[in-house]
Amino acid sequence: MFRTDLWVSAFVRRHNDIGHMCVVTRRGDPIAGQIFVEVDHLNGEVSLYTPAPATSRLDDTESRLFQLRLDHVEPLKVRERIEREQDFDPDLWVVSLELRSGDIGIDVPG
Repeated sequence: MFRTDLWVSAFVRRHNDIGHMCVVTRRGDPIAGQIFVEVDHLNGEVSLYTPAPATSRLDDTESRLFQLRLDHVEPLKVRERIEREQDFDPDLWVVSLELRSGDIGIDVPG
């Protein structure tokens, strides 16, 4: 699997290159930190994507898989969830993306 810092750098660059505002709001372990993706829908609602459980993998793919943890909720709920996770996992990365709609650019098993 790619290093976390490289994956995050590519994700942020790709979104900024296509005109979406995307920033790293928390840096964690550069090699193996977990990544949370916070999506601000620019309407007062936020969604949160977190790493999918290992059981979600159907093959030996190297790609990172995510799951939708909170969908179109108030920002405080997402902040609280991230803060609880940071207490448990200090190596956590958080990437914040502003996107009204469209492809987030992550793999979410369906």
